[in-house]
Amino acid sequence: MRRRILAATGAAALLAGLLGAPATAAPATTGPSTVAAPPDIPLANVKAHLNQFQTIATNNGGNRAHGRPGYRASLDYVKGRLDAAGYQTTIQSFTYNGATGYNLIADWPGGDANQVLMTGAHLDGVASGPGINDNGSGSAAILETALAVSRAALKPTKHLRFAWWGAEELGLIGSTYYVNNLPSTELSKIKGYLNFDMVGSPNPGYFAYDGDGSSGSGGPAGSAQIESTLRAYFTSINVPVRDTAFDGRSDYGPFIRRGIPAGGLFTGAEGRKTTAEAQMWGGTAGQAYDRCYHSSCDTISNINDTALDRNSDAIAYAVWTLGGEGGTPPGETVYSDDFETDKGWTANPAGSDTATSGRFERGQAQATTYSGTALQLAPQGGTGSLVTGAAGGDPGANDIDGGVTSIQSAPITLPTGTLKLSISWYLGHLNNASSTDYLRVRVVGPNGTTTVLNQAGSAANRSASWQTATADLSSFAGQQVRVLVDAADAGTGSLVEAGLDNLTITRS
Repeated sequence: MRRRILAATGAAALLAGLLGAPATAAPATTGPSTVAAPPDIPLANVKAHLNQFQTIATNNGGNRAHGRPGYRASLDYVKGRLDAAGYQTTIQSFTYNGATGYNLIADWPGGDANQVLMTGAHLDGVASGPGINDNGSGSAAILETALAVSRAALKPTKHLRFAWWGAEELGLIGSTYYVNNLPSTELSKIKGYLNFDMVGSPNPGYFAYDGDGSSGSGGPAGSAQIESTLRAYFTSINVPVRDTAFDGRSDYGPFIRRGIPAGGLFTGAEGRKTTAEAQMWGGTAGQAYDRCYHSSCDTISNINDTALDRNSDAIAYAVWTLGGEGGTPPGETVYSDDFETDKGWTANPAGSDTATSGRFERGQAQATTYSGTALQLAPQGGTGSLVTGAAGGDPGANDIDGGVTSIQSAPITLPTGTLKLSISWYLGHLNNASSTDYLRVRVVGPNGTTTVLNQAGSAANRSASWQTATADLSSFAGQQVRVLVDAADAGTGSLVEAGLDNLTITRS
């Protein structure tokens, strides 16, 4: 990796906590769906590739630099793994400083050839060391992502292309050669380029290239979506991300100069971690992100496993999401929940509910009436629904009392395209209710919220009946969201019941 200048300021984590999920797994659509969920990339597999790069360097003069035998041996190792996995590989040669250099290009068969998503990392290191973090880490992470594509027999909407660049350390030579020698018609087919250079620094930061220009160095149109997608993964595991300068100092440079949207991740080089960053991410303030940057100690011991694991999963998440998530056909259901089984809904997700009874749960609701007014309904189909107190019986014993009750879905990863949500609902109450009582359904994403339903009560008998609410979720395409439901008996004590069933999200 060539010397980089980090942006002095950066965006804070996007709505951290709203999309919280365990850090050990990539975001995944829950429940039955035709959408292929992004995989959890095994850290052990990525480390196995790094060990191979270390052995190659050790056996070839201690480095994997341009023009040296260690570089070509690294390329041959990567190519062998890709060939065996079913990729169409091409070695592109060039000459620089009197030595032959090589790029390795690997295409996954299928996808729209006019819509190419490209993912790359430089494979060379400097002559002074084995280059395991810089940039064995990025090279190994995208290799394992490519192999995960093969294991999943992925059929993405876009055509996937991976690249390992030569001579980056000497001035982006390999990637520049590729871009400059690709016909303009082929360049126009590349709709996005993802770059990963140093993703396992031992004292790591978590940085994303500033695609949206929030720190003053944005990329071509479309780069903001790439940045947002990468940030969405880290938001889901509650890891804050800051901007790093998008100034062309790694292999994305030749792409953005030709107007191709780009983005990527970076864990830091010779810059020093600030006190605020150490408080945010852990590690040691005042020390370099990578004390072995461009030196002989950039060995297999110079890797932070947590950073490498998180970034590898984020790469896979971006490839699956931006590539079209398994090629879900238009018109197909991309998510559904009929509440017959537990798909990860969490009651009282913010810990702020005040209701003392009638709290939301997934259960078998019992039809309940009071003086001819239906308050609670049986599910639309099957035996399960989301309901405010499923016990039934005495109408006054299990309705909402005392304030607000809420429940939230597990993360839902949305594909690209035009998206529509549909959900069945009812709200029933007596004339002792008021306009402060309500049922509300919202969709919460990394960059905003859409209200699907906001139904207020009134001082009148309202008999519950199943109805349907819909919402356009296209603004959340390619993102991860949750569905948040809340209801309230917020005024004086009143009989209020609510329920939901048959949640679906479709793409047209």
